Amino acid sequence: MAASFRNTGEVEALAGCDRLTIAPALLEALDADHGELPRRLSPEAPGEAEARFAVDEAAFRWALNEDAMATEKLAEGIRRFAADQRRLEALLAARLDARG
Repeated sequence: MAASFRNTGEVEALAGCDRLTIAPALLEALDADHGELPRRLSPEAPGEAEARFAVDEAAFRWALNEDAMATEKLAEGIRRFAADQRRLEALLAARLDARG
């Protein structure tokens, strides 16, 4: 997940990619860095694509369930996004109540 950046190097490796979700602490660190940031990704020069393989839903689900870490991290990520959404909704509701 792009929202799971752990350091600025991971963000910088995607320089040129639009619409990334970056944590505020990493945004501050990136803002403080005034060095060069060459574009790494470009639609004009996409580079080599990984080999593709056909997979149906059943095969995907089996492979996902065979990988305990992937299954647990996916579930954890979904729970955290849902919790963040509830907090955001509560914050917005409180601000709207304060206005009215």
